[in-house]
Amino acid sequence: MTIFTDMNKTASTFLSESEIKAADLGHRNTINFNIGKYNAAVKNGKLQFAELPTARERAKNVKWKAIENLDKHLEDFEMNFMKRGGKVIWAENAEQAREEILAICKAKNCKTVVKSKSMATEEIHLNDFLQKNNIESVETDLGEYIQQLDDEPPYHIVTPAMHKSKEQIAQLFHEKLGSDPSFNPEQLTLVARDKLRQKYLDAEVGITGANFIIADIGGIAVTENEGNARLSTSFPKTHIVLVGIEKVLPSINDLALFWPLLATYGTGQQITSYNTILSGPRQEGEIDGPEEMYVIFMDNGRTNILKDEVARESLYCIRCGSCLNACPVYKNIGGHTYKTTYSGPIGAVITPHLQGIEKYMHLSFASSLCGNCTEVCPVRINLHELLLHNRHKAVEEHHTSGGEKIGWYGWKQACLSRRMMNLVGGKTKNLVIGKLFGRAWGDDRALPVFAPKSFNQLWKERNK
Repeated sequence: MTIFTDMNKTASTFLSESEIKAADLGHRNTINFNIGKYNAAVKNGKLQFAELPTARERAKNVKWKAIENLDKHLEDFEMNFMKRGGKVIWAENAEQAREEILAICKAKNCKTVVKSKSMATEEIHLNDFLQKNNIESVETDLGEYIQQLDDEPPYHIVTPAMHKSKEQIAQLFHEKLGSDPSFNPEQLTLVARDKLRQKYLDAEVGITGANFIIADIGGIAVTENEGNARLSTSFPKTHIVLVGIEKVLPSINDLALFWPLLATYGTGQQITSYNTILSGPRQEGEIDGPEEMYVIFMDNGRTNILKDEVARESLYCIRCGSCLNACPVYKNIGGHTYKTTYSGPIGAVITPHLQGIEKYMHLSFASSLCGNCTEVCPVRINLHELLLHNRHKAVEEHHTSGGEKIGWYGWKQACLSRRMMNLVGGKTKNLVIGKLFGRAWGDDRALPVFAPKSFNQLWKERNK
């Protein structure tokens, strides 16, 4: 009973907030404007590939091999990384990851942390945790910094403040930082840079995620456009990397394919501005870099996906965000209504496995199943099929209510019986449809209207 109560509460909140956001024309204009710019850029970015379908197929095969041999690749990374003085920590869940980070911070008498953009740290709610332990955690990515100032989570996994207009950001900076509310985007960027530069110098610890784990050299690859990740890993004496175990690539040679794919499908660029490989702390004779470097491998539900042979494909994701930008549902209801770290189609696929299908199965039903997410995925994940897989799993594991099961059983029996369909007239059918779907559909969509007689009945009457 408790499971159904929690599930219904989460689902009802999602539905109510989605309805409000879908009716917000201002939000829709902002998000459509920003996604429109993204679509134009991606179209140009794709031109760098002579055979884009082949590149995508090859990338999928690389990730397939990497995930199928995940244990070996992670151990190879650990061995190669430790050879250069790095330290590897394994965290089974979010709590362990937070505690390991806190232990390192306390050992370094850390008062300030600078943090580059990382969905893994969002996943474990690291900022709030560190704040409660009297450690200042400062987001250094401009979009994340904007969201932190506004006390909001990221709206999008690549462009965290996509839903905000430049006027809204100018007003936010005026209220929080005292800048002129008439500042343009370039001036606002300079304000943020001025505020953040001192933080890099003050911070004892820098925390990043990783776009890729490179097994054969024991390195992590970080790709960015602002240079804030390089500053976060260079100035502090200690560098902590929090990364999900699925981010592994077998070889450094794979980056020649994955970096351009991520850049094109993430932002429409041919290659991202700053691409860095970090393979340990400062070596003898080197003049910069951290004195200590830790990589924390986080499971936090990923092995739940790994053991599901169908859902396992979702671990190929390189977090480019292209499926969010293509999804008609996401474009209307936005990222915050999902109430999860990962939103949009990929979030709807993986969140039920990461956080419990009994609570988040509704996300897999919030889809038109148009297949556009699968069409745009650079590693060709069959996202719409995985959404159906989750729906099937929810029914098989009895996470749907008894009333829903009875209702669909009755609907199925009626639709399979021509005699029953003919027995009920059009007027009765319209009444039933109105009762069943009027509340959910009627306010925003025209309900279907059944004719007084079915085609089958008319055919029989005409051909006696």
